[in-house]
Amino acid sequence: MLGVIVNAGAIIICSLLGCFAVRGIPERFEETIKKAIGLSIVYVGIRGALENQHILLLIMSMVGGAIIGELINIDRLMNRFGLWAEKKLGMSGGTFAKGFVAASILFCSGSMAIVGSMQSGLSGNHETLFAKSILDGAISLVFAASMGIGVACSAIPVFLYQGTIVVVSWILRDFLSPDTIREMGAVGNLLVAAIGFNFLGTKEIRVANLIPAIFIPWIYLTITGIVLSTPYH
Repeated sequence: MLGVIVNAGAIIICSLLGCFAVRGIPERFEETIKKAIGLSIVYVGIRGALENQHILLLIMSMVGGAIIGELINIDRLMNRFGLWAEKKLGMSGGTFAKGFVAASILFCSGSMAIVGSMQSGLSGNHETLFAKSILDGAISLVFAASMGIGVACSAIPVFLYQGTIVVVSWILRDFLSPDTIREMGAVGNLLVAAIGFNFLGTKEIRVANLIPAIFIPWIYLTITGIVLSTPYH
């Protein structure tokens, strides 16, 4: 869990620095920085998604994930939690919930979160999560300067999400293939690209409701592998 702890810690520390040490960035700088980050996120997401080798599985995962996510309405649940936490902390204006949701989705959706956590669980290699910690910390600094302390609280779902993947990967390490990791990462990167488009000011995509799509390749390829390995009599 070392990589997960470092990642969550980097988000908290850099968010606090953004809240209290880098406040007051001129609006035009903030807007331009957000656009630059948005473009970078779109590029990173699309580049990672292109690693996909099963395009039909990618489409099926996105559609299936969207249906599951909308039925559960993850986006509403996350916003409700953010608003509840905002009220408990005596804050107002909606920036807490906005920062919490945006940062949580961004930090949890990418292939680095999945692959890095899996590497930690499968082999104890934390290098990917250490690299992700640097990236998340830099983004947290900018986000928190404009959206407040809610960004720091995104460390909670990051810790729980990545920690769960680490534990599950450790338990199921004999059942995960490189193909599964690659396809899950491709779907996750497509969600990252969607977040980038949201930052660019396009029509809002409820990315949180697409999160279940990340796990469909895992389920599909696991079932397919079992079926193909079953001998016929």
